[in-house]
Amino acid sequence: MGQTLLQSAAGREDLKITAVLVREGSPLLGQETHGLRYSSDIPAALKGADVLLDFSLPVGTVAALGACLQMKKPLVTGVTGLELDLKARLQAAGKTIPVLAAPNMSLGVALLTRMARQAAEVLGTEFDVEISEVHHRHKKDAPSGTALALGEAVAAGRGLPAPEGRTRGSGARQSGSIGYASVRAGDVVGEHTVLFAGAGERLELTHRAQNRSTFAHGALNAAHWIAARPAGAYSLADTLSN
Repeated sequence: MGQTLLQSAAGREDLKITAVLVREGSPLLGQETHGLRYSSDIPAALKGADVLLDFSLPVGTVAALGACLQMKKPLVTGVTGLELDLKARLQAAGKTIPVLAAPNMSLGVALLTRMARQAAEVLGTEFDVEISEVHHRHKKDAPSGTALALGEAVAAGRGLPAPEGRTRGSGARQSGSIGYASVRAGDVVGEHTVLFAGAGERLELTHRAQNRSTFAHGALNAAHWIAARPAGAYSLADTLSN
């Protein structure tokens, strides 16, 4: 994603990548890419930047958040697999700095999330919901962060807390439950489907990402958008209407 972001940003006139960061001990430290030298010094990189864009791992997000709070700079993070405690810390940081955390930076997925919530508001718990996702064989977390976010959107549309996902051998479906199915195979970039199934009819909402530039485009737009925002905890959907 880092290389894709650099390539996508190269053709834009409304923003510029000013620094590239990797973890301490990375073999890339000191090497150059796109005219920039890899560093692990986040505060130093932030001195010449307006926004920090994070596509690392949860441990990297912790360091990024700390540096952004210290330097009073906005943070946009697309890292998945975050523990509840870190999600809470990102939410709380919104009281001090602008923070946008999204498990999927695709603008289409942001719209899918909004549509899933609206459908859940109308259809209620009379329609069963199953969320399926397909990703490449190397993805570590399952269900994906996007699938879980879609489940949260459905629950919010119903006005209920997000229930635990159904598991194999859990018995007959309980009213209001949300099922998740994950496939890891090949080099699939990402596919997500939200199925609403009722008596005699069903509605399927699907998004398919064709390449990683989809996520880079959404992330760069989010970084440009959040630079002018006041402190707050934002979602990618917020960038669609503003």
